[in-house]
Amino acid sequence: MHEGDSRDSGAQTRPPGPSERPAPVAGNPAAGNRTPGRFRRWLTYLVVAALSAAAGVGATRAVQHLTAPGPAAAGMSRAAAADRPGTLNDEAVYQAVEPGVVDVSANLRFLQETAKGTGFVIDAAAGLILTNNHVIDGATSVTVTLVTSGRSYPARIVGYDSTDDVALLQVRGVPRLKAVGIGSSAPVRVGTPVLAIGNEGGQGGSPTVAPGVISNLDRTIVATDQTSSLSETLHGMMQTSADIRPGDSGGPLAGADGRVIGIDTAAGGNTDYSGYAIPIDQAMPIARQIEAGRQDARVQIGLPAFLGVLLPDSSSTSPRGQARQELHKAGSGSGSGSGSGCTSGDTTSTPASIAPAETGALIDGVLCGTPAAQAGLFSGGVITSAGGHAVTSPRSLTAILSGFRPGSQVALAWVAPDGSLHTAAVTLAAGPAG
Repeated sequence: MHEGDSRDSGAQTRPPGPSERPAPVAGNPAAGNRTPGRFRRWLTYLVVAALSAAAGVGATRAVQHLTAPGPAAAGMSRAAAADRPGTLNDEAVYQAVEPGVVDVSANLRFLQETAKGTGFVIDAAAGLILTNNHVIDGATSVTVTLVTSGRSYPARIVGYDSTDDVALLQVRGVPRLKAVGIGSSAPVRVGTPVLAIGNEGGQGGSPTVAPGVISNLDRTIVATDQTSSLSETLHGMMQTSADIRPGDSGGPLAGADGRVIGIDTAAGGNTDYSGYAIPIDQAMPIARQIEAGRQDARVQIGLPAFLGVLLPDSSSTSPRGQARQELHKAGSGSGSGSGSGCTSGDTTSTPASIAPAETGALIDGVLCGTPAAQAGLFSGGVITSAGGHAVTSPRSLTAILSGFRPGSQVALAWVAPDGSLHTAAVTLAAGPAG
């Protein structure tokens, strides 16, 4: 079971990426941490998604409200903001940062998609790469490509912080890996010249560059899920006029000295301000905590334990109440038939036949090749206990499973739609991320 989100636009927006998600800027938004829910579309912010061949389509979402590409400055350049105060040699900054930039490709197996973004090396000896969490959110495997050589390598997800949108990857055995210079965001002021570097459109090859200035500090942006109305809030963001675009997520925002002062994270839309970056002083302590393996309420080390069931986004303790909430959200008057088959993606419908259980977590579907499918769970069933704990709702099941690691064996009990009772010892798998 997992959660995810697609973003809707507001007064100020970032252009769509994969399933995209522009984000309004709010001066004092309500709390917007992710709410546990059913396995939904994860692709967010500025990653670019391509459907797999099995889905029959390949696509990169269109970029909205952006200026046309400008003349080349270094790599491939985008139009610069007019009247940039201060001084920054685009070519020199690009040459300093580019050797440490990588393209990130995340395989989202259960969505049958690939998300593409950017990252940068922060420790060459250890092979550590910093990127946004939303670039790898939902990933079952990740590949990074060095922009200097075009060679690709499998990357391990060391850990991530979905609340602060930071993720740490690691590659091993990569020759001549080079790290970027890490600066400080503390001295940054409004008007500071910057250069955003990234994998625009997920196209690979030479990174694109976008010069600009810092236009505001300590901004809060709110991303709203188009399908579920869930929101996520990011605090302390640097706002920039740099023309950040889909695919740039996780890329470096560099200062005039060629050192990285932020992580490209979100883009503005129909305003004079077109980019948002996580300050590097905010991101690096999280990266070091992940590197040290210190998991807490915000930081996940490695991939989470995974059962493979699709659950309603509901806090109701009644399985029938959960089904009614799902139907109401879908705007449908009836559910579809339940069955013992599995699904290869996250598209499900509320089962018409529901197990006669008073409380528990209703199963909307089971993902093929997962522990749930191997144990014989199927749509319409209701999970009543896990790991010796009573399951009272979908969210309680999420909370229980979050206490286990991949490879853990968990005792499950569930009721089938025909009322029969079942138990099994299930070995939890790893991932997806997020």
